[in-house]
Amino acid sequence: MTVTSIHPRPEPDEVARVTSTAAELLEVLWGRASTAPASASQLRVLLILEHHEGINLRTLADLLASTPPSTSRLCDRLQAAGFVERVVSREDRREVRLYLSSRGRAFLADLRDRREDTLRGVLEKMPAGARNALLTGLEAFCAVAAEQLNGHEDEPGSRTA
Repeated sequence: MTVTSIHPRPEPDEVARVTSTAAELLEVLWGRASTAPASASQLRVLLILEHHEGINLRTLADLLASTPPSTSRLCDRLQAAGFVERVVSREDRREVRLYLSSRGRAFLADLRDRREDTLRGVLEKMPAGARNALLTGLEAFCAVAAEQLNGHEDEPGSRTA
């Protein structure tokens, strides 16, 4: 016979509060892994470009919830640092496409390595069962968040019960 303990199902409000606290702690931990020479706003641009290669400035501004002039200045600084390349569109010479440079990709890879090293130090101190539970929960969270970010949250069958 298997004995199972019954835990009340956590309410989304409580999980949101704990997740928010975890995100804040991640910010602090990741601060130790420094994002220099890119600011937080510039890092957001790099991450967006990594997933949306070749987008134009207006689309990037929309994704950042910013204005095209502000976004253009961000890209100017990233291009000056060698992280972003601007390429004139073949279809419309007035449109500029944005791409991560090889230096931008290397920066993101190095940043991820440093962040993962920092996280590994915390995760190694957690009990294995807690790590497994965290992994399962984070995988489910990432799947739903990715669906919402990609605009598929309203499609039939896109939600899990």
